[in-house]
Amino acid sequence: MKSITQRHQLILKKLEQTGHVNVQELSTQMKVSDVTIRKDLKLLEDKKLLFRTHGGGSKVNPYANDRPVAEKEQLHAEEKRLIAQAAADMIGHNDSIIIASGTTMLALARSIHAEKHLTVITSALNVALELSHHQHVEVLQLGGQLRQNSSSVMGPYAEQILADVSCSMLFMGVDGIDMEMGLTTTSLMEARLNQRMMTAAQVTVVMADSSKFGKRGLGKICALDQIQHIITDSGISPALVEMLEDKGINLTIVQQ
Repeated sequence: MKSITQRHQLILKKLEQTGHVNVQELSTQMKVSDVTIRKDLKLLEDKKLLFRTHGGGSKVNPYANDRPVAEKEQLHAEEKRLIAQAAADMIGHNDSIIIASGTTMLALARSIHAEKHLTVITSALNVALELSHHQHVEVLQLGGQLRQNSSSVMGPYAEQILADVSCSMLFMGVDGIDMEMGLTTTSLMEARLNQRMMTAAQVTVVMADSSKFGKRGLGKICALDQIQHIITDSGISPALVEMLEDKGINLTIVQQ
């Protein structure tokens, strides 16, 4: 049996490698009880060396904050631009796509090639306005309750329109990607709308800079095995890349 110092060193090493640790995996690896590992995590949290989460611990604060869209737009702007360019290259002529809300989705709208003939369904007001300048893009703006922090709409009216829609791809941003919790956002109503968007699309492409990994929002959108593709930046850890690929998720990693 390992000493408390050895356990703490192992926990912190694994945390540095993957950004997250799991109680059951640690207890099995170190041949101690779950209770012992939880006590270890509590001591390490008290020393401000990690954040405890449901079933484990995280290197960074896992709980995403809801911020105004203008503030979010300034965060990781270059990564979002590169992610958006990679997403735009996936869109073909005459495609019908759904673009959800968020600052990375606005970056996508700005990156869409002007000559492409597209039908775009979106909940985001800023995305619709950006695409309104493209003469070849037909935009269907969803209606509903306005969520000011994301400049988008949500609610039953938007969900009702999506019930009659079938598109090739959904491009979706998230507030958090957690290996256990899956994909989350800070709004329960937006999470529900994103679920409806996924049902209406054949392929779900998640666009998220590497800071979103290990984070959790209030509302769960879906499990990781329900999406097909993630576009992120080179800040993602190799351990996370391996875990995501093991789940059968296609990864596009843009280089800064």
